[in-house]
Amino acid sequence: MQNGRLQTDEVTLYYTIRGSGPMLLILQGGAGNADGAEDLANQLAGDFTVVTYDRRGLSRSTPIQAQRYDIAAHGDDAARLITALTDEPAFVFGSSIGGLIGLELAAHHGTHVRTLIAHEPPVLRLLEGVEQEEALRRHTEALETFQRDGIPAAMKLMVALAGVDINDREPEVPAPTLAADPKVAAQRFADLKHFLTSDVPAVTRYQPDVAALTAAGPKIIPAAGGSSLATMPYRCATAVAAILGVRVAEFPGGHSAYILRPRAFAARLRELLPQTCTHDGAVRKLGCGPSLT
Repeated sequence: MQNGRLQTDEVTLYYTIRGSGPMLLILQGGAGNADGAEDLANQLAGDFTVVTYDRRGLSRSTPIQAQRYDIAAHGDDAARLITALTDEPAFVFGSSIGGLIGLELAAHHGTHVRTLIAHEPPVLRLLEGVEQEEALRRHTEALETFQRDGIPAAMKLMVALAGVDINDREPEVPAPTLAADPKVAAQRFADLKHFLTSDVPAVTRYQPDVAALTAAGPKIIPAAGGSSLATMPYRCATAVAAILGVRVAEFPGGHSAYILRPRAFAARLRELLPQTCTHDGAVRKLGCGPSLT
């Protein structure tokens, strides 16, 4: 595995690269940093050059200028990273807020995207009527709880809203626990604080560009977990599919299955992603991606 930093005037992004083949950019959910999808990335590294990164404000990616972040800023960051690492469009997988960033990337930086799988993106403004009101209310409640009662209480509400079941996992995947290393635990809490301070409000504010999404539709595969049927993220994925005129691609597990069920999740990704890529107009089999810098 390689790692590096992309430095711009606005932000420094820490990233990791592993494997070989066409580039697959993974956009983690929650406060997941470049290591958050490590098991999934390792599963896919035999078929793809897998890139993960710390979103701005998380762990090793440090914003140079203080600002209120919006999802568009994250989409710009993802586009910058793809441009810096390859001269071809990338496959993109995003889950939760990562799926939302993926939609923004496909809508406004579509030339950088070969295929996007957007897994349970919380596009709250695509919900209708009482459903939208309830989703926005519960997000607001989590943010107010964060201000009043702190990170653990707020994250308990966020996990419940997403319908995460930590027992729905593959046998070899351990149950999530607090890190024993004090430095690692402190960084985790710092990331969660940033997530609740900057990213969750950005999700709540996000107004999708429906026209741009519709235009990018052929590149987008909305996805959701088979265990998520009764949850808000599943209904959001269904709403995205409705405006694109497609069906939701079903994945194993629930909202966090890319972490809890990495083996089955990777197998489903391989089924959905095209098995060919192009160089100079010539079509070759999977594995023909350019070398990344």
